[in-house]
Amino acid sequence: MSRSGMEEEAPDVLCQLENVQGLVDALNAVRWKRHQLSEHGIVLIVEESGCLQAKVYLKRELFIRYEYNAQGRPRFGVSLGLFVDCLNAFSVPGHSSVIQIQYPGPDMQVLLKSVDSLDASICAEIRTRIPDTIAWDYNFEPAGINPLTFTVKSAALKEAIEDLEWPGSSIQIILEPDPPSVMMRGEGHGDLQIDFMYYVNSDLLVAFQCDHRVSFKYKYKFLRAITSSMPSSVIKENRGSKLSIGRGGMLKVQHLVSISKPSASHPHVDSAGYQQPGRIAHIEFFVKPEESED
Repeated sequence: MSRSGMEEEAPDVLCQLENVQGLVDALNAVRWKRHQLSEHGIVLIVEESGCLQAKVYLKRELFIRYEYNAQGRPRFGVSLGLFVDCLNAFSVPGHSSVIQIQYPGPDMQVLLKSVDSLDASICAEIRTRIPDTIAWDYNFEPAGINPLTFTVKSAALKEAIEDLEWPGSSIQIILEPDPPSVMMRGEGHGDLQIDFMYYVNSDLLVAFQCDHRVSFKYKYKFLRAITSSMPSSVIKENRGSKLSIGRGGMLKVQHLVSISKPSASHPHVDSAGYQQPGRIAHIEFFVKPEESED
């Protein structure tokens, strides 16, 4: 066979990952319902109701093998629930399995295969479909010259949002520059307000930047979605989740999920025990505001 013929048969994407459970954790973070997963290169996008969107970024450094042969950026859709269920079949507790992901297969499928065992191999294929059209522009634009952003410990954020389920259906987020603080207020069946004071609770609110008061309301079910399936590794490592408010009140929430092989001597873990940036998956949520007070 000629060299050009071999190149034509090469898959668009063929990659191998050594920690399947890490990938499952990252995808479960956006699995608030069974929905479509759209793949654009190494960006996974999930959307609901035109008001909530989640993106999982898997950099090529996360993979132990990454071959990209496509012209442009291939995009396809699969069932997110089915994809996660298939990945779970390759995840063995206490064992770091190496999985190979290939697209496309002979019939435009996603092909999954375990490649770290000489005795047996697990294979799976998932039918793809034309991805749903993204209903709204998810590009995040800063609200002004100075960003409106704060970073709170992930466990504290999850607990605060869970506590705010009681009052009602909308949650108001208020940023005050003086004193520097973040307030989350729920009103409905009752009133509940949770305050994060930057100087007082620096162990919880670890970063804060705001030069003017800002206030927006968001539907509780959408705020709940950004933490309801937060991986246990995020809570355990408690790195901190970054929240930013952009133009028009668009809320952007960022989590970090470790994809590295769980081993004390892993080459991607430094002597202090911190994961190198290349071994971290970035998860972003975008939430449209319900209304603005300002």
